[in-house]
Amino acid sequence: MKKPNHTIHSHCHHNVWDNSLEPALSVSPGKSVYFEVIDSSGGQLSPSSDVSDVRNLDFSKVNPVTGPVYIEGAKQGDTLEVEIEGFGPQSWGWTAIIPGFGLLSEEFADPYLKIWDLKKNTHAEFLPGIEIPVNPFPGTIGTALHEPGEHSVVPPRQNGGNMDIRHLTKGTKLYLPVWVDGALFSVGDTHAAQGDGEVCGTAIEAPMDIQLKFKVHKGKQIKEPQFVTPGPLTQGNGEKGYYVTTGFSPDLMEATKKSISYMIEHLISQYGLSDQEAYALCSVAVDLKISEVVDVPNYLVSACLPLNIFK
Repeated sequence: MKKPNHTIHSHCHHNVWDNSLEPALSVSPGKSVYFEVIDSSGGQLSPSSDVSDVRNLDFSKVNPVTGPVYIEGAKQGDTLEVEIEGFGPQSWGWTAIIPGFGLLSEEFADPYLKIWDLKKNTHAEFLPGIEIPVNPFPGTIGTALHEPGEHSVVPPRQNGGNMDIRHLTKGTKLYLPVWVDGALFSVGDTHAAQGDGEVCGTAIEAPMDIQLKFKVHKGKQIKEPQFVTPGPLTQGNGEKGYYVTTGFSPDLMEATKKSISYMIEHLISQYGLSDQEAYALCSVAVDLKISEVVDVPNYLVSACLPLNIFK
């Protein structure tokens, strides 16, 4: 990465979208900003944490984002271009099953926690013989909303927010609608790896730094985020093929649940994982795909497991 023009330290963070927040920094377009990002637990979990810490999480502190940054010249009706220039090193991360949260929350009532060693930088061991490629990205990234007041950072919105798009990696350009003067941009919830869907509710959540560069497209309004990648959506995952489970239903969410449930069953029977380990592995490595939506009354969802994670 090139040397940034500015740095925002991790104490400059907030837990809600609110267009009345004072900017932590004001920058002109074309400048690079280095963001220090704390993990999505807001510092409540650490490398020495256990499952009791998951059960006691204070949800008012989760998903902090660093910022906001005032982009000079950005006005309502413009589009903000955010180029992801790179990431700082990672040392550790966590994946948790949080009671009451996740795609299959009705089936997984007990907490689970996996602490990851990320010092290898390229791969992280889930269990002996299972390694996940590290490919960092920000889970939460966006601009302030037009509506006044405080708005939760947990769901994705028209401003971006907690989108958890794992393709927002180095070299990607993200386009965000500008709703207020200065855009008031923030970023957080950095992940070392994730499957499309993040089904158990968490990825490999990891504190790390991220460097971004901004550009303003004047008078060009988009309604919701868009992005362009520098290459294929996935790299280094498909060399050994995939094992895929499918689920159908007239309800898209039910079809999704079925496909993941069948994948969990496969991981338990084929690899001897516990049900919690299988669910967590699905969240960090399995990609959900909507395979078919036109042959009503049923939809079809596929869950795709990359076989290269098994050594």
